Amino acid sequence: MWRAVLGTILIGVLVVGGTLVRVWYVARQDDRSQADVVVVLGAAQYNGKPSAVLEARLEHAVTLFESGVADHIMTVGGRQLGDNYTEAEASELWLVEHGIPTDRVIAVGEGVDTLGSFRATSRAISEQGWSTAVVVSDPWHSLRARTMAKDAGIDAWVSPTRRGPIVQTRETQARYILRETAALLHYRLTHAPVEGEDNGLR
Repeated sequence: MWRAVLGTILIGVLVVGGTLVRVWYVARQDDRSQADVVVVLGAAQYNGKPSAVLEARLEHAVTLFESGVADHIMTVGGRQLGDNYTEAEASELWLVEHGIPTDRVIAVGEGVDTLGSFRATSRAISEQGWSTAVVVSDPWHSLRARTMAKDAGIDAWVSPTRRGPIVQTRETQARYILRETAALLHYRLTHAPVEGEDNGLR
């Protein structure tokens, strides 16, 4: 009996530890292969103004667009209760203000969590006749985002931003690595978003 208990504990430690290492490893990847579209996951916005986290993602998306990684940028994210703008709309406004042509930005104003966002994104990508996407989020969110994107039917890879409050201190990085490890394990067990999860990291 003790062997069974110890074996179960050991397996649990290996699964959790292995997932944590993969979250950390994928966070360090930056795949800028050419894709049909750059997908920017939403984060908090304040009456049409992106939060610092969202702005860092948008700045990175502009870099990818200007580098020729994709000809279009898709902004994703719905609205929280009481908001005047969706996260996608706030992102679209910011991109246009920073020189991205209006006809190169597609706003998908759906999704209040990562899974819902990718389900909406998958539909929008299919409607355009596309299949590939490079996903922009924060480093620690990359593995879960890529996993959910692929499960939604998108041929996706990740190019995370390296700026913003999420990556400023080691303490912040450690907290989000642990959070994403738990969220990814939850998703793999349930194929459902974490209850109360916002759209990516804020």
